[in-house]
Amino acid sequence: MEETQTSRQVARWRERLHEVIFEADTPAGKAFDVVLLVLILGSILAVMLESVPEIASDANWRFWLRVVEWTLTGLFAIEYALRLICVRKPWRYARSFYGVVDLLAILPAPVSLLFPGTQSFAVIRAIRLLRAFRIFKLAHFLTEANQLRRALVAAWPKIAVFLMTVLVLVVIVGSAMYVIEGPEAGFTSIPLSMYWAVVTITTVGYGDIAPQTPFGKAIAALMMICGYALIVVPTGVLSAELAKSPKKQPVSTQACPSCGAEGHDSDARFCRSCGEQL
Repeated sequence: MEETQTSRQVARWRERLHEVIFEADTPAGKAFDVVLLVLILGSILAVMLESVPEIASDANWRFWLRVVEWTLTGLFAIEYALRLICVRKPWRYARSFYGVVDLLAILPAPVSLLFPGTQSFAVIRAIRLLRAFRIFKLAHFLTEANQLRRALVAAWPKIAVFLMTVLVLVVIVGSAMYVIEGPEAGFTSIPLSMYWAVVTITTVGYGDIAPQTPFGKAIAALMMICGYALIVVPTGVLSAELAKSPKKQPVSTQACPSCGAEGHDSDARFCRSCGEQL
């Protein structure tokens, strides 16, 4: 009897914890998420300041920035552990998109003890700011994001073929420029010539390497023209898929109590990820 009562209390505690951490429908849940967003912004600001030479060279500033970084990392680690505790399927949440991002947000600080400088990768925490759409009830933005995601998935085979075609073109033109221009013009290898082809076909044009012969310049001009023509291809493919996509389905801000998955349809009764009842 006591064991059953204890189990019920633990279940209620986990349910309450899930409501605070994963949901933003209650004052406590919204306050938790707003504080979390402020901490994420603070940690990103600390990482950015640490990269400024004038600040990094000041021992006092460097000390306090490290204190902030390690304190926030500890808080994020506690938050990650609580997220795993309050869901029924912690391993499924850990493998989800936000679960992986939450883990990666913690790792840069301890990894920097072995590999100095890697703490700068903590800016990956910026991805967690996407939760702001759920926190502030911007469900219509989630609906648009869902539609864009479906269009990208549907268009991916066509985009993959397009990218493969561009890659083949880059290899051919890069090899040709290596033969035509040679090391005298800076085309010292085929990989370096392929780099030039990528920079040219994307119309970036750094200018660090440039053809010198008339034939090489003619090829460069054709590559630039092709670059402008190729820009519209993925845009057109994605636009066509967006036009064919079904009528928008409103998205709920509710998170699954079992795996923490978000982005369910507003009338969904079961989780789209693990199948548990919402």
